[in-house]
Amino acid sequence: MPLEPSSTPFAATVSHDVSALDGMDPSTLRTLAKSLMERIAQDAKHSTHHESQLQSELQLRQARIDALTVEIRLLRHLRFGAKTEAMDAVQAKLFEEANAEDLGAAMQQLAQLGIKTTPATPKARPTRQPLPANFARVDIAHEPENTTCGCGNPLSRISQDVSERLDYVPGEFRVERHIRGVWACKCCAHLRQEAVATQIIDGGIPTARLLAQVLIAKYDDHLPLYRQGEIYERAGIQLSSSTLADWVGACGAALAPIAQALKTQLLRAQVLHADESPITILARKGEKTRG
Repeated sequence: MPLEPSSTPFAATVSHDVSALDGMDPSTLRTLAKSLMERIAQDAKHSTHHESQLQSELQLRQARIDALTVEIRLLRHLRFGAKTEAMDAVQAKLFEEANAEDLGAAMQQLAQLGIKTTPATPKARPTRQPLPANFARVDIAHEPENTTCGCGNPLSRISQDVSERLDYVPGEFRVERHIRGVWACKCCAHLRQEAVATQIIDGGIPTARLLAQVLIAKYDDHLPLYRQGEIYERAGIQLSSSTLADWVGACGAALAPIAQALKTQLLRAQVLHADESPITILARKGEKTRG
């Protein structure tokens, strides 16, 4: 169902009638997403010199938002819609994980563009459980280097904010406690508090080391997320496959610039090598194997 040229921008259609996408089948959504990407390329190719640079950037940004909106609708349909293909439980878990990772990456990219998304069917937000008390705690203090107010009087430490993040070092989990002291000047009521470094997942509990562990276990050790969840549960922490998939998707969005740089570097080469060794698997019926 290709899109016909229209004076009404597709952004308005998506923004004001997003519910219309819920009733579309996957084939129609794929066609719509393909048409959107073609429109992005056409807009970039035919943009005139009379358009300001700011206007062009806004149009490309909105087109990207439209494409991501359609992609999220498609991924949600694939994840929560009716399943017509029969597959065993292990295969289903693997496909659901990959879909959940793509969905997490798309939503993370929309968040980076400043767009908040809401599920088609609102559900109660799960309550974050406290991290296990038996895990070792590592305190990391964030205090201002200068504790003298602009008026010349010393600042007094009046309170502190403590946030905990789940960390992983080879072989064990631990908890990082980020302690941010609040300092105040009694003379002019000035408050000062040190900022915490930016995290890969804003507001999330995993540290960069834990995210690296999940990615290495999945892509280097070939451990599916549901198996990782079982391993982590034996270590004393419950991390669902959906949570881990969201983390993987967010990491994919964060690593996208590096992946693009690697792709650019590879395409400069005259010859590319790939491992095309066949993998032997069991057939669905019987005990024979096939390549």
